[in-house]
Amino acid sequence: MEWKRYLQMTYQIKGSDQVHSWTLVTSQALDTAWKVARGSVTLAVAFLVAALCYVRRMHSYLGRRLKWWIGYLQRKFKRNLSVEAEVDLLSYSAREWKGETPRAKLMRKAYEELFWRHHIKCVRQVKRDNYDALRSVLFQIFSQGLSFPSWMKEKDIVKLPEKLLFSQGCNWIQQYSFGPEKYTGSNVFGKLRKCVELLKTQWTEFSGIKDYHKRGSMCNILFSDAILEYKLYEALKFIMLYQVTEVYEQMKTQKVIPSLFRLLFSRETSSDPLSFMMNHLNSVGDTCGLEQIDMFILGHSLEIKIKVFRLFKFNSRDFEVCYPDLPFREWPEISLLTENDRHYHIPVF
Repeated sequence: MEWKRYLQMTYQIKGSDQVHSWTLVTSQALDTAWKVARGSVTLAVAFLVAALCYVRRMHSYLGRRLKWWIGYLQRKFKRNLSVEAEVDLLSYSAREWKGETPRAKLMRKAYEELFWRHHIKCVRQVKRDNYDALRSVLFQIFSQGLSFPSWMKEKDIVKLPEKLLFSQGCNWIQQYSFGPEKYTGSNVFGKLRKCVELLKTQWTEFSGIKDYHKRGSMCNILFSDAILEYKLYEALKFIMLYQVTEVYEQMKTQKVIPSLFRLLFSRETSSDPLSFMMNHLNSVGDTCGLEQIDMFILGHSLEIKIKVFRLFKFNSRDFEVCYPDLPFREWPEISLLTENDRHYHIPVF
């Protein structure tokens, strides 16, 4: 009996040891597996965090690069319109003339007068430089599809620079300045010819387009090209000079000339075409714009009636003026508005 009890106790002890051994092995295996799994998870989490940080930095970098390229492309291809789109007249007035100063009140009342009495609903802002009067006039000539002046239909205006030199002996024209560009010497004829030729080509093209919207689209293209624009304005300046020279020759032969030219030649600074060019016209586009008498000459040269609303002259007889003041009845009319006689915008009825 004791032997059997001994064997039984021995088996119980061995079984207990085996269970303990298997438990220990299992525990160690699970512990090892957990350590491996925990290490793998930690490594995976670390990798994921690193990947997210990299993606975030890459996203930020690509965002900055994309923003830079978008800005570059916008600067590269954006149309820098020198005549902006139409905006509501009264909204423009309220934005530009805030406050209760006497001048601000006067301007707001002047704009209200344009809106209610003259039925001007919108305004097109024109780039502020020393060409803006010429720009405002030419834009409307092209956008309205106006035809050539009668005298331009009879003459090839491209040949006018040479005509002044060879037919009328105006060798002083070599001192003509193209806006900010000063003395150009003998090359002036070639430059003037190209400018006048461009004016003739563009004017012919616009006057031949019957669709208003198509003319508007083409104006947006043309008046976003500064180089072409300035050539056209220099051509207009030359047309004015040519007309002054023609009238001066007529005056020397005792022919009747418009009173505005008598006023022009009565000034010491413009007693003849040369002094007019040197003291006035050469500065246009450079240091100054058109003066009032220049507006008369421009209207006469292009055979248009230029009506100007001078807002700073509100409640006076000079609030609304025309250049020339006595145009021929059949001349077409365009309108401008100005707040100071220096910069002009385009009213839209």
